[in-house]
Amino acid sequence: MIPKILYIEDDLEIGSWLTNYLSNSGYLVEWLQTANKLTEELPRVDLIILDVMLPGLDGYSVGFRIRKRFPHIPILMLTARTSIEDKLQGLAFADDYMTKPFHPDELCARIKILIRRKGDFSADRVQLGHIIIDKELNRITNAQTGEDIVLTGKQYHIFMELFQHANRILTKKRLYESVWGESYLEGDKSLMVHIRHLREKLEIDPGNPMIIETIRGVGYRLKL
Repeated sequence: MIPKILYIEDDLEIGSWLTNYLSNSGYLVEWLQTANKLTEELPRVDLIILDVMLPGLDGYSVGFRIRKRFPHIPILMLTARTSIEDKLQGLAFADDYMTKPFHPDELCARIKILIRRKGDFSADRVQLGHIIIDKELNRITNAQTGEDIVLTGKQYHIFMELFQHANRILTKKRLYESVWGESYLEGDKSLMVHIRHLREKLEIDPGNPMIIETIRGVGYRLKL
């Protein structure tokens, strides 16, 4: 099946050129110049390429809404915004962030990685390092010992939130509010304590975590 890309870009010259390039590279591309109605109904796609500076809703607002409603669709930000603040804001929901100007071959390489990763994580049973996640049975197993890894409800929900957004930085605020369902208060240590206990159960060496990474001052990321 030919992968389908939804490309959201209001610049006519760049949009036309990249749509043709990606089409010639073997992708089906649907190009939109605005995303105002997109979060209500999203076409079936394998990847979304999203600009920041759009008419109406900006790319960050659109990206967060898409991620909330369609968490399994990879999002690649393609923008002229180059500051670290912009990148962190984009990577709070996007799977990758690429700045303009860019080389189309590099873009295609990143697209291939994201689509392949989506396929890997859409399966019911996924192996991540030494642990096996069975999403259908809500079961996590240590592949080295064959034993089940027993998590508390909160630990499981934290892990699955990170897992569903693998390689994406989730802020402490977003992760807390997604799992606890209430507003995050700066300085609250509940999430940090749960992450520590989660690492003790999942990591081979909790003091040197290879699965759940701390992004200092921002939040956490599950690494592939």
